Amino acid sequence: MFTRITESPEQTAALAVLVGKRIREGTVVCMEGDLGAGKTLFVRHLAHTLGVEGEVTSPTFSLMNIYEGICPILHFDLYRLETEEQLEDIGFFEYTEEPEGIVLIEWSDKFPEAMPEEYVKVVFERTGASPEERRITFSCVGGKNEDFLEELEEFCQS
Repeated sequence: MFTRITESPEQTAALAVLVGKRIREGTVVCMEGDLGAGKTLFVRHLAHTLGVEGEVTSPTFSLMNIYEGICPILHFDLYRLETEEQLEDIGFFEYTEEPEGIVLIEWSDKFPEAMPEEYVKVVFERTGASPEERRITFSCVGGKNEDFLEELEEFCQS
């Protein structure tokens, strides 16, 4: 586990670029944080780093967007869902159990039991020090991504 403090949206975007330079195909990233904490900003810059052209927006109403970059990028927003059964309706498990490409999930904490066994967890928190400052914490659930997380921490420090 490691944590980074960003003091502006630009710094949060720069952190996402670093993650995008190191993320591996087959990785699921589950994001938690309040509205406006920076999850979609993070996804946008990570996706652009992976070669996505055009607009990257939160799929709040469509629930899932698929972007083509150097690999497929699936972006879920679970904010509007009320039940785990709705995840089945949108094919969530088909995309997350053995992911092809990269899967990015906003509001994963709404359905923690439905998340895959292996993923990178990213938590966005306001620190209160300033309106723009965020504490962004990266951790692993399961052992699959431990090497990636160690590499990412080292890369983000340099």
